[in-house]
Amino acid sequence: MTPETLIARHAAALDRRRPWESTWQDCRDHVLARTPGEGGPALYDGTAADAAEQLAASLLAELTPPWSRWFGLQPARTLADTPGLSDVLEEASETLAGHLDRGGLSLAMHQAFLDVVVCGTGVLLVEEAAPGELSALRLTAVPLAEAVLEDSGSGRLDTVYRSAGLTVAAIRARFPKAKLPAALLRPTDDAPRLPVLEAVWPDGRGAFRFAAVLAAPGETPVLLAEGSFAEQPFIAFRWLVAPGETYGRGPVMKALPDIRTANKVVELILKNASIAATGIWQADDDGVLNPATVRLVPGAIIPKAPGSAGLTPLAAPGNFDVSNLVLDDLRSRIRTALLADRLNPKVSGNRTATEVLDRSADTARILGACYGRLQAELLSPLVVRAMGILRRRGEVPPIVLDGQEVRLAYRSPLARLQARADAANTALFLQSAAALGPAGLAQIDAAAAARFLARTLDVPESILTPLPESPSA
Repeated sequence: MTPETLIARHAAALDRRRPWESTWQDCRDHVLARTPGEGGPALYDGTAADAAEQLAASLLAELTPPWSRWFGLQPARTLADTPGLSDVLEEASETLAGHLDRGGLSLAMHQAFLDVVVCGTGVLLVEEAAPGELSALRLTAVPLAEAVLEDSGSGRLDTVYRSAGLTVAAIRARFPKAKLPAALLRPTDDAPRLPVLEAVWPDGRGAFRFAAVLAAPGETPVLLAEGSFAEQPFIAFRWLVAPGETYGRGPVMKALPDIRTANKVVELILKNASIAATGIWQADDDGVLNPATVRLVPGAIIPKAPGSAGLTPLAAPGNFDVSNLVLDDLRSRIRTALLADRLNPKVSGNRTATEVLDRSADTARILGACYGRLQAELLSPLVVRAMGILRRRGEVPPIVLDGQEVRLAYRSPLARLQARADAANTALFLQSAAALGPAGLAQIDAAAAARFLARTLDVPESILTPLPESPSA
């Protein structure tokens, strides 16, 4: 693919993205305050901002908790009894978890989750770090403003364009073998940023092609680098996808009408409070009292002509107390839409075990569809990409997560909910079978049942009794 073709494809994909940009900007303006000088609407209500931050933090804690083993590698059922395989996979998963934590997974993931909550789509870049660094992985949350995404027909956002402004020094550091035009190598004091376009797309054979192009104004496009990846380094994931749409829809987008209204109601309440505090006054311009110089401060003496009314308060037009009822309803709907009351409920007193299980089941039901999408579009590609990097560097054995020999098991708090339900059903069956007496117990293989519960609850293999070795033929 030539640089001109790559730039043309990026421009076409950018045109298809533009209808979303105004909605994304509205969501960001009403949830994430702009930096000074950027403008945007004034924010008066912080309900949406607080709820969005809580939801992003809850997703991080429920899906990829920091410095915690939120995934594991397990042998397939056909190889479950292979001696020593579980220990090898356990050691490999510990190595991978250490590299992810040292590579900044929690920081990058929280930023990406914030993009998903606000705009509905997030992008995570997983790169191989330079030799000698603490981790073999370097994880970065790519701002949605820099990413243009496309679906090539696989149902996932597997074609990613990233446009960013880089200085000449940054270009040399990122693409050391690139040949830059001589016109760009002249020393300058301001060190302008040059537009660099990176693109990764599937090659149709299970791998991904990569190309980086320098498109400086007035210059011929220059190919900085090209190559291929075994796994997609840009991991794009979505919260909710409507049929026929490419980009996702986030909870903030759904609650945006209520967020706008609540912000306006608070603004009107503050204006009404200002009028109630300072009042509205009228005065005759009698030559003594100059209304333009009057200051309503404690201890002020306002002159007036003898016999004149002086400064007279004007009655307020009405009472605005009904706004509190409207505001409470709006804030409740905002917090419900952003799952603030569901994932972070206010608990008074101790809760029973049944209440805990019911609330856990309610959380799984609410996040079931979103969790399934995040697992397919984020968690699995993340582990596969990281395992590929570590496998090429010799950090882990040549393990392929194909599900036939080794499978990926999730151990996050949200993933454990279903495992606990399965274990509870098995325990209920065992209890019911035991109530039938010897006839019921005769139908149960106690060792197999114990190993099933251990596997379902993700119990370490080291605490179980080793299986007896089968006699050789």
